[in-house]
Amino acid sequence: MSVPWGPGSASRAPPPPPPPCAGCSLMCRRYYWAEASARHNDLPWQLLLKFNNELRQKDANLTSLTGTHTNIPKLKAGFVGGQFWSAYTPCNTQNKDAVKRTMEQIDVIHRMCQMYPETFLCVTSSQGIRQAFREGKVASLIGVEGGHSIDSSLGVLRALYHLGMRYLTLTHSCNTPWADNWLVDTGDHDAQSGGLSDDFGKSVVREMNRLGVIIDLAHVSVATMKAALNQSQAPVIFSHSSAFALCEHRRNVPDDVLQLVKQTGSLVMVNFYNDYVACKREANLSQVADHLDHIKKVAGAGAVGFGGDFDGVTRLPVGLEDVSKYPNLVAELLRRQWTEAEVRGALADNLLRVFEAVEQASNHARDPEETPIEQNYLDSSCRTSYGYSAAPGLHLQPAALLASLTPLLLGPRLL
Repeated sequence: MSVPWGPGSASRAPPPPPPPCAGCSLMCRRYYWAEASARHNDLPWQLLLKFNNELRQKDANLTSLTGTHTNIPKLKAGFVGGQFWSAYTPCNTQNKDAVKRTMEQIDVIHRMCQMYPETFLCVTSSQGIRQAFREGKVASLIGVEGGHSIDSSLGVLRALYHLGMRYLTLTHSCNTPWADNWLVDTGDHDAQSGGLSDDFGKSVVREMNRLGVIIDLAHVSVATMKAALNQSQAPVIFSHSSAFALCEHRRNVPDDVLQLVKQTGSLVMVNFYNDYVACKREANLSQVADHLDHIKKVAGAGAVGFGGDFDGVTRLPVGLEDVSKYPNLVAELLRRQWTEAEVRGALADNLLRVFEAVEQASNHARDPEETPIEQNYLDSSCRTSYGYSAAPGLHLQPAALLASLTPLLLGPRLL
């Protein structure tokens, strides 16, 4: 039986077969050639924490890097053909240096490709992923993990697109002024937008559709999930979320949302973090496969993928301890009678289908979204207000307008 090892692989020689594994059928061993593609990986964050992004430090060498879930030998052992490297900066950078920090993380991803050109190929399109497969390299894409990274600016959104960003997670674990995060559903945060704000939040979604940036709903509230799924003109992804029905953690996707995923041709890429898999500190590979089975059952085989979250979490299931272990999950799915086409879908084809649909829905000839967020929605403690005072309507609510005029009305001697 012929088993492909990646989309568009006709011109590429297959890698040598992996060593036999206990209990694996011949089909399982041959299927390890299938490339695992384009999942969420936080290695750039670890490079910041450990080395301040100084990649030429001896211990930062990705061929011998220790203390991480990801390095080049582990990627090769896991037959990983693509990654969405996360350009992540924490929520405590919001209204401070989030944009700067995000750009630095994008920069370190580009430098990974420059330093290890024999291993990584930075790409920005579905065709680029296929090219990397043909060249035997890891297709390296950029995902920005958190809407706070655009600092409520459509101009920053567009600039990050031009720097290579191809998905944006609408929130991390904090609200933005235009979208609510998952902690709203736990009661730990107050809802601010009721999902997506009617003005700026929906404008962000429209602009992402226009540009061809994949909308990522990992980390958002259920109301935000539903609003974005209903608003977007292209399929969306959950880059690293699991099934709420199996683990009632609010980072996971409930079944009614999975129905919307099915209707919109969207994708849920299963997170491997123990707390989202088993709702406790310990988990195993079989439980991850249960999540894949459940999403497949509710939303269809085309709606499921591998999310990973390696190097972004501290507890991983037995059997999925690092990126070299992906073949174990492939073997488990084949043991559960998943077809070759279904496994190929979870590995790469489903994500490629969504990416291609996002590209097809994009329209750079259409006028960009221009209306800025209203100034009163922003934390103004570290901001200037250039443009707002001259713009029609001032973009200020009465209370904010009064506050801005008070110094002029009272004069400096009375303040």
